[in-house]
Amino acid sequence: MHTIHSIQPALAIVVSLFAAGLVIVSGGRPNLRESWSIGAGVLKFLLVVSMAPAIFSGQQIEYTLFSFLPGLELKLRVDALGLLFGTIASFLWILTSFYSIGYMRSLSEHAQTRFYTCFALSLACAIGIAFSANLLTLFLFYELLSLVTYPLVAHKETPEAYAGARKYLIYLVGTSKTFLLSAVILTYIVAGNLEFSPHGLLSAVSQQVHPGILIAIYILFLAGFAKAGIMPLHAWLPAAMVAPTPVSALLHAVAVVNTGVFCILRVIFNVFGVETMRQLHLGIPTAFFVSITILLASIYALTRDNLKARLAYSTVSQLSYMILGASLLTPAGMTGGILHIANHAFSKITLFFCAGSIYVASHKTNISEMKGIGRKMPLTMAAFAVGSLSMIGVPPVAGFVTKWYLAVGTIEANQIPILIVLLTSTLLNAAYFIPMTYHAFFSAPSISSDHGGKGDGEEIHEASYFVVIPLLITAVASVLLGIFPSYFLSLAREVIR
Repeated sequence: MHTIHSIQPALAIVVSLFAAGLVIVSGGRPNLRESWSIGAGVLKFLLVVSMAPAIFSGQQIEYTLFSFLPGLELKLRVDALGLLFGTIASFLWILTSFYSIGYMRSLSEHAQTRFYTCFALSLACAIGIAFSANLLTLFLFYELLSLVTYPLVAHKETPEAYAGARKYLIYLVGTSKTFLLSAVILTYIVAGNLEFSPHGLLSAVSQQVHPGILIAIYILFLAGFAKAGIMPLHAWLPAAMVAPTPVSALLHAVAVVNTGVFCILRVIFNVFGVETMRQLHLGIPTAFFVSITILLASIYALTRDNLKARLAYSTVSQLSYMILGASLLTPAGMTGGILHIANHAFSKITLFFCAGSIYVASHKTNISEMKGIGRKMPLTMAAFAVGSLSMIGVPPVAGFVTKWYLAVGTIEANQIPILIVLLTSTLLNAAYFIPMTYHAFFSAPSISSDHGGKGDGEEIHEASYFVVIPLLITAVASVLLGIFPSYFLSLAREVIR
């Protein structure tokens, strides 16, 4: 594979850092402050997609930041998997920036300069993770991401917000400082370097190292990347729902949870490699292990009345689809797992955007209070219906493409029990999403007033255009990704080629 040496990957990170500085300087001028976020988002996206032609032609782009010792470098590399994640994060940052303006201003949220600053820093870290060339670079950006998103989770500064943010930090930093750091150190001791390899960093030494040691390293990696939300290391995710909805959307669709899954896919494909995973018999046991999370999280979602809590547990379940697909180690399964990073991002951010739109317009947070709300907010609830259908896997929305590849992957792997898990979870998805849409449009309005002072009268209407237009764009994108999945599908196939 031909390597191009270019500063482009570093510029994609630096753009957000400059934006953070400009946001701080412009704190007293809201319009200017928010324009920096939007402008930086557009520039970041253009930088990322400008690297796509090279990646599609079978090349990779590298840039070394610092070199400490042989095999220990801060180094960036753009390959197919990194480009896929980078494209998603940079594009959705633009939409979330617009959405945040409408949401934060509608609710007159405090500390908006801090919010936009941390927002920009978190995207810099997410792109750093996407473009990491080795485990050292990935580990440092992963840690920084946990730290810069803490103020976003604690944004409301209430006791509940601080408690949720504390749990968030304990889970993420605690697991990375113990399990993940141990895995990185052991990998360096065993392999002599930390550089990602297309066939697996550890594949070159797999015959010389006791299988028990390699299996232990793999388990440490899974436990260390708690951002992936695998049970029992998932409790931080529902707790983080105390954050404002733009933060929830950022955490669940762009910067944090997809980052955790992305890192685990890096471990499977570029640290161990598909052949080494097969030799150690790690794939199918991983698929069965995450199947427990898929089913239990779906059941938990079914029991939650709070909308964001239901979406949070849905996220826990959906994340494990990605890991399940990759761990099947079959062409279709791996393609489906990788592809779901994109499909889940667009569909789930639509659902969170809709939850925020409902809150801005009505101050309602519980599903039981939302009967008939589709008549007052038809655009929001239509977008919610689209996102829901994608999570269920109904054609032609994006989630169908994911579940098709995953189902074929289970058949390729001759794992009918896992196919049954997928079918069961699909039924559970339908059970907790379809009634919400049905009651929103076809049930009589709830006769209750909420704490925000808005009842079910005529005063409930669509939120501002800044809120509604982004959620309509992501809903349309979810449909288009189901009909025209070629961009992300090509990148997924390039990863497993």
